Amino acid sequence: MSDATVTATVAPSGAVRASEHPIHLAISGTYSTGKSTTTEALSVATGIPRTHALTSREILKDLVPGKQVQELSAVELLALGLRRLEERIHNEAMPGSFVSDGSVIHEWIYGEARMRVGINPGAGPLHKLLSELAGLPVKRFYRQYMQAYGQITKARAKRIYDAYVHLPVEFPMRPDGHRPVSERFRRMSDELLIQTLEEMEMPYHVVRGGVEERVDQIIRIFELPTVLPVGEAVTIAQRRVREAGEILEADARRHAAQRESSRLRRVRYALRY
Repeated sequence: MSDATVTATVAPSGAVRASEHPIHLAISGTYSTGKSTTTEALSVATGIPRTHALTSREILKDLVPGKQVQELSAVELLALGLRRLEERIHNEAMPGSFVSDGSVIHEWIYGEARMRVGINPGAGPLHKLLSELAGLPVKRFYRQYMQAYGQITKARAKRIYDAYVHLPVEFPMRPDGHRPVSERFRRMSDELLIQTLEEMEMPYHVVRGGVEERVDQIIRIFELPTVLPVGEAVTIAQRRVREAGEILEADARRHAAQRESSRLRRVRYALRY
């Protein structure tokens, strides 16, 4: 896809709009808010390249083969966050404009939320209690690490992005058997994202509705050019995201069939931190 010639300035109203230098937009939102589809559709409609990090499932195949996110220890989760940060920094180094699916602060937000609701937000009460007890000796270090990680990612976000578009929680979470997420975790992450954008004093706009409505709003807000009708762009984006998801889910099912289901594995899972 060719890079549309898009530049940005700050309008008298304070909104960022396309005009004088490359525009860097981050599409923000927690799990199952439609970030990927919205970002892909916006990219297709405007011709602005989409940038993103590999999904956790894609990274884990190399980082911690054979494990799912809900089985990761705190150290492994930190490594996953760093790997995704590396992905974003590399991909956002492209010249010209881009729209980012998520942003450099997202993994930090998820880490902060995990500190509040537990290392595996989707686990039952017993697993959460055992994990909490197992993690007591390292919790202070983990908190300090996340504080430093947050400082670095927030500083980069202020340097690299012109503005954020935030997608609030509007739809039920789609269970995929992989993401260890609860509704409480999802709502908390959403609140933390908004709080962080306010703290950073970043320009941001909350857009709601279906994918086509969202893309229309974003194009109007930032006065972006279009190279394809929005409805057609949404259809293309939905197909691409669906096909990518089907590939990941098929791979996950294949790995699940190969996994050992033993009492020892379940105990290790419950006691990890």
